[in-house]
Amino acid sequence: MRVACAQWPIAAPADFAGHAARLQREVGAVAAQGAALAVFPEYLALELAGSFADECRRDFAASLAALQPLYADWQALFAGLARDSGVHVLAGTFLLRQANGRYRNRAELFAPDGRRWFQDKLTLTGFEHASGVIERGDRLQVFDTALGRLAVNVCYDCEFPLYARRQYEAGARLLLVPSCTDTPAGATRVRVGCAARALENQIHVVQSVTAGDAAWSPALDTNTGIAAVFAPSDRGLPDDGIVAQAQPGTLWSYADVDADALARVRRDGQVANAADWDAQLRPDVAAAAVVR
Repeated sequence: MRVACAQWPIAAPADFAGHAARLQREVGAVAAQGAALAVFPEYLALELAGSFADECRRDFAASLAALQPLYADWQALFAGLARDSGVHVLAGTFLLRQANGRYRNRAELFAPDGRRWFQDKLTLTGFEHASGVIERGDRLQVFDTALGRLAVNVCYDCEFPLYARRQYEAGARLLLVPSCTDTPAGATRVRVGCAARALENQIHVVQSVTAGDAAWSPALDTNTGIAAVFAPSDRGLPDDGIVAQAQPGTLWSYADVDADALARVRRDGQVANAADWDAQLRPDVAAAAVVR
């Protein structure tokens, strides 16, 4: 199965139609390359704030409020992209207002047959806490799709191993990580998290990133990271665990991922990280002894 992960240059569209036209071109290009799945980055919907008045788009809370009337059109756009292209599309994230007035950072997957699923971000970054308007999600999910069971860790969530582990235990064999980081250190943390989740669960992990600069946005002002697909380092797989990664200045990275190859590794690999997970939970090592 071919997957495509975006290294998405942030733009300032003139309006929703301009944003939609760009996405239509890119999903069409992905479909032409034979991809079955396209992954867009975290905070993708915030690119729409580029069309707002300057006073609004420079105010994070105001821009989130102004985005909400566009949510139905946003969903319709991605549902149509998936239907028309035949590609499953992870639509990055949309910060969606809840009944209590706060926002959840929601990643939605759209299938060509009209089905859709979502995963909210479960652990907030310092920026998200400091905003005072975002709350964490409260459900960990696995999507039962025509491509197999998929799961999402939104950016920072991939740095916490138990989320992905519980999703693996529920049958997920492909983990999608839409991300947005504004420093090289942040990009490294997410990249290491992706590689670690691939290693310990012996699965593929697909990371999408934002790219470029958008001085008008408090959230998208500076963007770092490299879009990539990760696998465990084992027989028949890359020694460095990197199946594919985007080059500087390119928008898409493609990889052909083989679920059967990973099943063979879990069964007959040099190591058995996924099966050996519980060894670290045995009672005799439940606590560390201090030796003097």
